[in-house]
Amino acid sequence: MIKGKKKDAKKKDAKKDGKKAAVEKSEESLGTPTDSNLTTLGDLRSDSLGEETPAIPEAPDEEPEVEEPPAPPVTPFHEEPVLAQVIIESYEGEQVDEFYEGEGFICFEGGNTYKGLFSEGRMNGEGTYTWADGVKYEGTFVKNVPTHCGRYTWNDGTVYEGSIRDGLRHGYGIFRSGTHPIFYTGFWCNGKRHGKGTIYFDQEQTSWYAGDWVNNVREGWGFRRYRSGNTYFGQWKKNLRHGHGKMIWLKDKQEYEGEWQCGLQHGSGMHTWFLKRMEMSKYSLLNEYAGNFVKGERHGHGAFLYSDGTMYSGEWAHNKKHGKGIFVSRNGVCFEGEFENDCPVERPARQGSAVKAKKLRATSPRRHFERTAVVNAVGKILVLGSDIDLDVSTLLAFFPREDRENESQKIELAVLRHISKLRKAYYFYSTLGCASSDSTCSMTMLQFWRFLKDCNFHLCSVTLAEIDRLLRGDQSPKDIHDPSDILLFRTFVCYLVHLAFHIYHEKCKDEVPHLQKCFLEMMSRNVLPSACCVQGILYSGGEFSSFAMNYLEKCWEIYEDFCRPCPRPPFDSTVKLRQFLWMLDDFKLLSEQLTAPRVLEIFVKVGASVPGIYGVNLELEMIFLEFFESLLECALVYVTEDMILKKEAQDNKKRSSFEIKELSKATSAMSLTEHSPSQPPRPGEDTELAPQPSLLETLLSFPITPGESKDDVSLPNKDVKEEQDSCPEKELIDEAKEDKDEQKELCSFQMCQVEIFFTTKLFPAFEREIVLRDKIKEKKTQDAELAELRKIQAEELERLIAEKEEEEEARKQEAAALQESVRLREQASSSWETLLSWRSLQLKKEASKREPSPTKRGSRGSEPKAAPTGTKATADKKKKK
Repeated sequence: MIKGKKKDAKKKDAKKDGKKAAVEKSEESLGTPTDSNLTTLGDLRSDSLGEETPAIPEAPDEEPEVEEPPAPPVTPFHEEPVLAQVIIESYEGEQVDEFYEGEGFICFEGGNTYKGLFSEGRMNGEGTYTWADGVKYEGTFVKNVPTHCGRYTWNDGTVYEGSIRDGLRHGYGIFRSGTHPIFYTGFWCNGKRHGKGTIYFDQEQTSWYAGDWVNNVREGWGFRRYRSGNTYFGQWKKNLRHGHGKMIWLKDKQEYEGEWQCGLQHGSGMHTWFLKRMEMSKYSLLNEYAGNFVKGERHGHGAFLYSDGTMYSGEWAHNKKHGKGIFVSRNGVCFEGEFENDCPVERPARQGSAVKAKKLRATSPRRHFERTAVVNAVGKILVLGSDIDLDVSTLLAFFPREDRENESQKIELAVLRHISKLRKAYYFYSTLGCASSDSTCSMTMLQFWRFLKDCNFHLCSVTLAEIDRLLRGDQSPKDIHDPSDILLFRTFVCYLVHLAFHIYHEKCKDEVPHLQKCFLEMMSRNVLPSACCVQGILYSGGEFSSFAMNYLEKCWEIYEDFCRPCPRPPFDSTVKLRQFLWMLDDFKLLSEQLTAPRVLEIFVKVGASVPGIYGVNLELEMIFLEFFESLLECALVYVTEDMILKKEAQDNKKRSSFEIKELSKATSAMSLTEHSPSQPPRPGEDTELAPQPSLLETLLSFPITPGESKDDVSLPNKDVKEEQDSCPEKELIDEAKEDKDEQKELCSFQMCQVEIFFTTKLFPAFEREIVLRDKIKEKKTQDAELAELRKIQAEELERLIAEKEEEEEARKQEAAALQESVRLREQASSSWETLLSWRSLQLKKEASKREPSPTKRGSRGSEPKAAPTGTKATADKKKKK
């Protein structure tokens, strides 16, 4: 403690420096700081509370409206507390020349405290400042001001850690809310988010924004992903979509690219609705509108192309055709005139203007208007068309701004050079595994994985699971490895461009244009030499592939059950080779044929693992294609010919027993009918049996094959037949027929192996595993309840024992107290007896002193007797002497 004079001096000094050190720790989302510790931050959770509302899918009769959701409620948030004018109450620590120096602890008036380093009487160096309400700052101080780097902590768990300047967040820092799942990492300026930064609005990190910030609001270029999966990439202003941008509504299968204003579609742009003709075909159709928008509605001039080929080009008002326009039906009939409230004013007259309709189709939004809209929006012309619009914005971010336009144009030209071969590969793989070769099928992720493995992408130091994370990391973790997801052709091309950059950017880092070189390297090394050369057992044959697809859904269920989440973002779930081997062991599927080394060979065969110097790495991840093909290969090894014969014998035995039972039933019915002819027939029964065909009729009912008829004059004679038998062409035909029969027989044998393995081994084992897990879970629940009951009983027993021990201790204490009282009583009584004996002795002594001597008694009249020598009196006299 310091003396009074020093204390008064320090109060004045601290008061003077306190004015300079007044800092505030504030979010200041709306600009003006307040005196309280809470303020409003409307932009932090507004997007997480309300998702973007997509337009209704377009139909030729009715057109959609795009409605924006209402503004969400404002969420309260924290400000930074203020280092006000402080007055020192007490100080504990080191001092030099009446100045605080070194480490110390100081208490201010009002309850604020500081513990840390001092220099020249001021807070200088590392220290901790704690406000009276519990808010704490840990970090660096310079002349009483928090500066450089530090950590703010609020009472509710909210934390900021990063750069500090003059007590405000300034520079790079991380902010995490304690009451809401809000997490921000990026740059700050004077306590506000400013510059590049990323903010997450939920715990699962499915709703986030990454891009530019200006004074706590989204402004500039940024990417927004909503919780529903919808995405927007483009320009922002005051937390709203403003400028050029692209919005994708994932579930509603719509997208819009063009101009925005205050969060609404406003200006020129293109809106696309993706449809499906039928569920089995998977042939994606689309409606497109390219033209002007006003406050989210089609308003002004625009062209609408329907999926069936119908087209309208003209004026629009509030999402309806209104004004002059041209309507062309799908059969080429053209109507030109006035429209009002989405209907023609006059009755359309059939006009033979097929040439005009053809010219109008040439200027449809898919061919002409889209390019015009894109030119007006971003100042460039796409050369690939709307169905192959390359989205390489994330890759262009790696290049300087002056090189991005050149890189974008060059990569489009490189894709255009190989577009026909890419289309051929896309449609080839999209028909694999389909029952009929429908050219309208779309590629699934399962077929895309087969394409990647055929092109040896998995041998480029990257696994298919890592490729999925690279290409589909913006989706939810559950959908990253979904084999049933559909890939449009544009997505297929974009994936290849991104993959080429990821694999070959190090090799081509010194070459310009970089993206084009990477793409051409990928095409020459991977796609062109190996595409359409299908490997693997799943797509080895049309009949076998269609048969194997019947077990796809159940195997996907097993795959999902054995998936384990990855510890790194995006936290997707996969199956490792080790888990697959453990699964076979748990299901009792490892046998003399299917041994563990044989399973490792299967991993290498299906491409799930590449053998290295030290063998197979069991920590590698398997995507579902590798998982399913490994199961198919295991089936061909596990099921032997003896098992097939045994299974056929069991099936025949069951079939024969069933037939015998049916025959016995029929025989018993016939015998009853024969022995009781007088019994009336039952309703619906015939009184007479069906006539049995004779043996001759049965023989004549068989068809006569060519070569068995004696009247066939076209049959060759013996010599001609011998010449034909020795013909080389017939030998070749017979060999081809034998090969075909062998292939068919092998395919049937393999299908039988797969059926036995899946239906009698794998699936029943999985069902038993599920039942066992349920029982184990139920047993654990029962054990937990029993343990809780035992715990309660043990606590009750301990309580009873403690009470009994307390009672026993109390009894012991009472017995000890009683013994002590008895002892004291005995001790007191013995002392009293000793005192009485002493007192009686004293009385005796006094009595003996008062007793008269014998001489005196003799002088009164009796002669004294001679005292014997050695008497007691003599002894007493001697003692007295």
